[in-house]
Amino acid sequence: MKVDLEKESNNIAKVEIEIPAKDGVDAYNKAVKRYANYVNIPGFRKGKAPRNIIERNVGVDRIKNEALEILLPEVFRNVISENKLDVISQPTVEKYEFEVGKDIKLSAKIELRPEVKLETYKDMTVDVEEFKQEKDAFDKSLENLLMQSAKLELVVDRPTKSDDIIVFDFDGYSNGEKIEHGDAKNYTLDLAHSSFIPGFAEQLVDRKLGEEFEINVTFPETYHEKKLAGQPATFKCKINEIKTKVLPELNDEFAQKVGPFKTVDDLKADIKSYLDKQEETTNKQNADKAIFEKVIENAEVEISDSMIERESNSLLEEYKQKLTAQGFTWEQAVDTQGLDNIMEKIREDAKFRIKNSLVIDKIASLENLKVEPADFDEKMETLAGMYQMDRETFTKYMFKNPGMLNSLSQQVLNEKVMKFLSENNKVNFVKAKK
Repeated sequence: MKVDLEKESNNIAKVEIEIPAKDGVDAYNKAVKRYANYVNIPGFRKGKAPRNIIERNVGVDRIKNEALEILLPEVFRNVISENKLDVISQPTVEKYEFEVGKDIKLSAKIELRPEVKLETYKDMTVDVEEFKQEKDAFDKSLENLLMQSAKLELVVDRPTKSDDIIVFDFDGYSNGEKIEHGDAKNYTLDLAHSSFIPGFAEQLVDRKLGEEFEINVTFPETYHEKKLAGQPATFKCKINEIKTKVLPELNDEFAQKVGPFKTVDDLKADIKSYLDKQEETTNKQNADKAIFEKVIENAEVEISDSMIERESNSLLEEYKQKLTAQGFTWEQAVDTQGLDNIMEKIREDAKFRIKNSLVIDKIASLENLKVEPADFDEKMETLAGMYQMDRETFTKYMFKNPGMLNSLSQQVLNEKVMKFLSENNKVNFVKAKK
């Protein structure tokens, strides 16, 4: 086999290949046999039709294409191996000449992994704003815990307050038309934690039990339903019930109900320990992020348009799946955000993700960081526990999804690289800006 390889710009290798006639004939005959085994030809049992009959019924060009499908994977493997090419996608055949009995000539392009230039990635000192819990973090945590165990009591002798829970009817109109899905009966709403239109819950405060009234609001300009975005609306409301939250007494009995604690002091100690660990974890995450951002900032990578296109398509599919999971459609997203804005954001995210991945792989190569079987086993064990599956069942599930296995392997490598960067760079924690 004769190979002429030339590296072009944008990380592309152009290769001219001449495949010996014998190899072409062997592949062609194998292709004929394949078609003979599954194509129904009147008068012949499967696998018994002669070559000329197969060619007449199937077509020589289709047989040649099948022959190339048989031949080319091994051809490209040899070209890549012998020339020590670091490829990132399947080679693309641009043209070929295939006449049975003669050498096959073909031209192909192979996309290579972009060269990553790292100015520095270790022995750096990086400033990181230190995360500190708010002074009232402990009190708020304790209050939230009490709130989770609060009981609701009906109120009949006063108007609604901003921290009440109400049960009410509402019926909405905008520009003289009834709002689709803009009405409900006996709807329960926590006035302190409302996800309604801004200004809606506030107008439900200081209302009496049984009171009927109207409130006026304006839909946000970014509202997902384009017809209502930025439009004024009126809602007819009626208060059916008013409920107030009654907190339990903070005592040993309460502590024993909410966890494995004997006393209130045990509970408070646990909350403090949790907040301390959260502070420590947040600072570690911020430090790792700052170090990696510094490495990325110092890295130079030439990313081809084809790489960006492939990653953008992948991100677009992820985005559409997220929309569906949230109850929105692609058409609604385009209406509210605009197709150009969405695609520009996806393209930027694609470039960011590609650069991150290439830099991680480069550092792994320079420092000889590899995913060892023990690393992989440990990750599988952890994930099996997270998904509450036994190890054997989880392993079988993963091996049925090669894409997930590859993703998991890359995740393990990412973690090893991040650990290396953390251990080989210094962090200087500075006071956070207000």
